[in-house]
Amino acid sequence: MMNITRGLLLFTLFALSACGYHLRGSQASDVTFAFKSLHLRASGETPFVSSLREGLITNKIALTPTPSDAELVLEVLSEQSNKTILSLSSAGRVKEYQLNYRVALRAYDNQQRDWLPADEVVMSRILAYDDAQILAKEQEEAMLYKDMRADAVAQTLRRLSRAKPQL
Repeated sequence: MMNITRGLLLFTLFALSACGYHLRGSQASDVTFAFKSLHLRASGETPFVSSLREGLITNKIALTPTPSDAELVLEVLSEQSNKTILSLSSAGRVKEYQLNYRVALRAYDNQQRDWLPADEVVMSRILAYDDAQILAKEQEEAMLYKDMRADAVAQTLRRLSRAKPQL
């Protein structure tokens, strides 16, 4: 009886793994870029910049140390995160915050032709707040900012995959 159960379990695992199901565009081989090398210009090595660098390497884009060696220059113009009060309780205590994350980008080639004109990636999340759970809410806020950075990196890579020189 044990061998039949193991056999059925093994067959089910093989059948599920062999079906080949995956989301369209979810694999690095599904995305093509109109350039092979890129110079990433940023004012500092922030978590966004390092995640973007990893994403570019994953997609087999060669990162060059100088702009003259690259087909395309991606410039991170600014990166901002802020928190604003969204609502207050009747006692005047904060009930909700709105977390905002904004990254301004521009991509151009050696002839200074824009591939991606200066544009922003804007993310926003709502954080319900409770004074009784300060440490948990701080951790949740950090996780939400990390999630927004990951979304901003994914959006940037999608924009780069569609980028073409503008005439």
